[in-house]
Parts: sequence; structure tokens; C-alpha cells
Amino acid sequence: MLGYTTIGVNDMDRAVGFYDTLLSEVGAKRLMDMDRIKFYGTAPDQAMLAICIPHNEEPQSAGNGNMIAIPGGSRDGVDKLYAKAMELGATDEGEPGERMPVFYGAYVRDLDGNKLCFFEMKLG
Repeated sequence: MLGYTTIGVNDMDRAVGFYDTLLSEVGAKRLMDMDRIKFYGTAPDQAMLAICIPHNEEPQSAGNGNMIAIPGGSRDGVDKLYAKAMELGATDEGEPGERMPVFYGAYVRDLDGNKLCFFEMKLG
């Protein structure tokens, strides 16, 4: 259903350091690398996350209500992603825990204030 989603960053080098390390935890890597935009994923035909310097050259700002959810694969995976993000300088927005019987999640803000969720969902 999703091809890719893009979030803005203010300092590309700092953001690349954060996302290269964080997303390697779930087997993702940089698939496309251009000056102002970088695409991360596991394969070009799978959903990707892109980080970019805004095209209008205005400062990046985190959207109110926007959030990127990254599957952790398991509760342990969620815990590891949360710990890695915090180690890399993220800000806590909600420690790992069960939010409802089918959803285990953790929330952080990246170095530019973009909200990320790491989750495991077990439906039916």
C-alpha cells in the first residue's frame, strides 16, 4: 500500500548517522543516495523511508500528528530499536510497553523532532 514516506531533516550528515545505524537494526540500508534525499529500505520494491532537506529550502519542522511506524518484528525488537534510538540521541515519547492487547510499542523523536513508533502488532 505504501511506496515510501519522506521526513524532513535540517542536518543531513547528522540524520544519516542516526538512520544508518538505527535502521540497520531491522535490516534496512540506504538504497538511493542523492544530495538532498536518501531512501532506506530492504528492497526497492518494498516500502521505504526517505529523509530529505526540504525542497523549498526552508527549515525542517516536525508535523503535528505525523508519525512514522517501524515494525520491530517482536517485542524484543521493539525494545532494541527504542534503546538504539535513545543511545543515538533520540528523545523519549513513550517507553516500550503494551498499549492494547494486540499492540506493543515504543515512541521517540529523532534528532529533528520527527516522531517514530517501533511496534509489534498481533492481529487475530
